[in-house]
Amino acid sequence: MIYAGVELGGTKCAATLADGDRQVLAREIIATAAPDETIARIEGVLAGWKSDPGFTALGIASFGPIDTDPNSRSYGSVLKTPKPGWADTVVVPRLQHAAGAPVAFDTDVNGAALAEMRWGSGRGFDDFAYVTVGTGVGVGLIANGQPTRGFAHCELGHVRVARFPGDDWPGSCPYHGDCVEGLASGSSLKARFGDRISELGPDNPVWNSVAWALAQLCQVIVCAAAPRRIAMGGGVIEAQPHLIRRVNAALADSLNGFLQLPGAGDYVRAPELGGDAGPLGAIALAMTAAR
Repeated sequence: MIYAGVELGGTKCAATLADGDRQVLAREIIATAAPDETIARIEGVLAGWKSDPGFTALGIASFGPIDTDPNSRSYGSVLKTPKPGWADTVVVPRLQHAAGAPVAFDTDVNGAALAEMRWGSGRGFDDFAYVTVGTGVGVGLIANGQPTRGFAHCELGHVRVARFPGDDWPGSCPYHGDCVEGLASGSSLKARFGDRISELGPDNPVWNSVAWALAQLCQVIVCAAAPRRIAMGGGVIEAQPHLIRRVNAALADSLNGFLQLPGAGDYVRAPELGGDAGPLGAIALAMTAAR
């Protein structure tokens, strides 16, 4: 079977055509501009693929917040996002019409988590978490094989955590100040250091604070859902891979023996799919829609 996936990102969107073995048959990268312009370009790509070679289902993995409740009047829409112009943008009806196929709609991080569970670092697990540390901090949390659901999707990147001793940076989140996103994201680092961010070597003391905040986030995830593993990726982690080791050490110190983590000191790991986790996340969602 062939599946189509659309990853809606803050700066670019990836439309991917792939089979169930993650063999990519085609991919189109579309800059994220005004909503109507961006969605119209994606509609064109999907319409072309629908004609040739065709596909079974469509997965849409989007930046958030989004409405994932099929019973809601605003289902399939981007909600009150800080992304200029995108608040209340209707996504699913337009792309479903272009695809003419079943559709699954979820967050980009939930999609990435499902992709890692199918093809990457979460293989064999029903309970798994994917953390992305990039422009923001997002968490895809999968419990019993399904993304967590309630009145909204998971937004654990905005939890407030214990502060690293001696660090009084107020944080950059416009909603919460010193939540994890406000302390550890790429946007936070840019707000804190400006153009000097590229000069921050791995020995800079700020990484102790960043790793601490991310470890506190991981402790929340562990205590709330006890996933078998946490994968941590995104632009900040890719640029500073030493953070994975720091987070594991800080998490073990923070738990203080209360819980025994699976794995030999590498409970938090880099995602095996790397930068393909997002686009393949949309394909993983399409596979659920086909079922």
